[in-house]
Amino acid sequence: MTEAQDFTTDVAVIGAGPVGLFAVFECGMLKMRCHLIDALPAIGGQCTALYPEKPIYDIPAAPELSAAELIDRLHRQIAPFAPQFHLDQRVVALQRVGDTWELTTSRGIRIHARAVILAAGAGAFGPNRPPLADIEAYEGRCVHYLVTERARFRGQRLVIAGGGDSAVDWAIALADEAAEVHLVQLAAAHSRLACHLASASGRLRKASIASTSWSRRGGSGWSFPINWRAWKAMAYGFPAWR
Repeated sequence: MTEAQDFTTDVAVIGAGPVGLFAVFECGMLKMRCHLIDALPAIGGQCTALYPEKPIYDIPAAPELSAAELIDRLHRQIAPFAPQFHLDQRVVALQRVGDTWELTTSRGIRIHARAVILAAGAGAFGPNRPPLADIEAYEGRCVHYLVTERARFRGQRLVIAGGGDSAVDWAIALADEAAEVHLVQLAAAHSRLACHLASASGRLRKASIASTSWSRRGGSGWSFPINWRAWKAMAYGFPAWR
């Protein structure tokens, strides 16, 4: 077990994702020292762990940049303020001690801070596996929960399964790399997809969109019984959901 260590600082930031990193910059401009704690072994939160190569389009003054580039810029931006990082550990206790807050991490480190900033997002996370037996045997080979290198999927036929914006974003990002992209969605999500895909239909001509359910197939693969009527219009570049 790691020997306990005590630190005293102005601000403790829980979460080393983009929001936590920028909070360090703002505190540094006010001459406040910061310590950051994160459950992941590297800074960047989901940007680093899930989609480092994913393009991001909603950063001020940056029409497009990758998630990894965003984290690198934030890291360089806060470097002059010399923050201390406590990675690969969680905050397991938080209590008021006199005029300061005392945080205890899963590695036994104690941090005394005048203020605490919670920038933990959705908290610690892991893969959201579909309810399929023996799927672990395919993970890392033909089943992936994140994309660290787009080039890895160059020329392949892809099925992207997901019900949120991230699935749409990856379909757009991988359309220029893969031979085919099939986006498998729950039917309830289609109304939201329309707005996203209407503006991107020019880049997704190789893609097809469908509602489906999961099922096991004999042999070495998975079967996706698809209602191809869903998003048939997309193949012709129609701008709206039909």
